[in-house]
Amino acid sequence: MVIGVCTLTLHVFTAQSLKEKRQVVTSVLARVRNEFNVSIAEVGGQDTWQYTELGIACVSTDQAYAHGQLEAVVRFIERIRPEAPIGSYQIEML
Repeated sequence: MVIGVCTLTLHVFTAQSLKEKRQVVTSVLARVRNEFNVSIAEVGGQDTWQYTELGIACVSTDQAYAHGQLEAVVRFIERIRPEAPIGSYQIEML
């Protein structure tokens, strides 16, 4: 069993308040959950209105598949939210 974990940062430059940032983050979380069989949550930056950190995890029997799934999630987020660019991301296999 392989567990893939991805941590990424989003910069929500258009957000002028925590409420606006949370709308963007909630939308990203819902769309990723609907598109992929992964767990995703906001794990950092909850009180910062132009920055957030997301944690994504998936379980698989194949390391290459898990890595590919997480890469696909990152590309998906870049595509659906061009106004909230990804600052950095890191993928680990456990």
